[in-house]
Amino acid sequence: MRIDKRKANDLRKVKLKKNYIKGPLGSAYIEMGNTKVICTCSVENRVPPFLRDKKQGWITAEYGMLPGCTKRRIQRDRRKVSGRTAEIQRLIGRSLRAVVDMEKLSESTFYLDCDVIQADGGTRTASITAAFVALSEAIEKMKKQGKITENPFKDDVAAISVGIVDGKPMLDLCYEEDSTADVDMNVVMTDSGKYIEIQGTAESAPFSSEEMDKLLKLAAKGIKELIELQKQALKK
Repeated sequence: MRIDKRKANDLRKVKLKKNYIKGPLGSAYIEMGNTKVICTCSVENRVPPFLRDKKQGWITAEYGMLPGCTKRRIQRDRRKVSGRTAEIQRLIGRSLRAVVDMEKLSESTFYLDCDVIQADGGTRTASITAAFVALSEAIEKMKKQGKITENPFKDDVAAISVGIVDGKPMLDLCYEEDSTADVDMNVVMTDSGKYIEIQGTAESAPFSSEEMDKLLKLAAKGIKELIELQKQALKK
């Protein structure tokens, strides 16, 4: 049993809702244990300069941790985005672009804003999972408005953390587990089982290919469950 009484291959309790914020075209709220994230999707009828006249859209993301999301206050990124924040923003954007046909988005830019309101590990992976729901809702509304004529999605996507803690492979690490993990890994995967990104680090000692295979199998199980929750949230 783990710190929160889960088995090694259990997700934390997940709550996932679409249409959480009324203003943006799409939005989602996710809870994974004590990690809580709000994602919104806003759309502008223009694209970055490098895509002008190419008849395709763009998807980009911003990520932030609110000052009170942890016990110690986090300073806002007012003047310059930190290296960690920039890395996560790029990861979220890449993960969503990988499952969307940009030529079917018209010449629009989709902005995914992911705000962590409470952090207890896995904030970047929770952001990707919720951002897909927010983006899906926005695109569905644009299809109803006639602004998008074809389904642009090539696949579904979600993300999860895995790691080796005290020599044991575990799924969906909370902060206390993550901070003491021998190996920490984030996995982004599609519904069809294809990888978009694998971020793995040995914190103390190198890990074997056998251990990596175990972690990837755990991640695939968790992502399959998360994608089913995404589908349920989008149907409501």
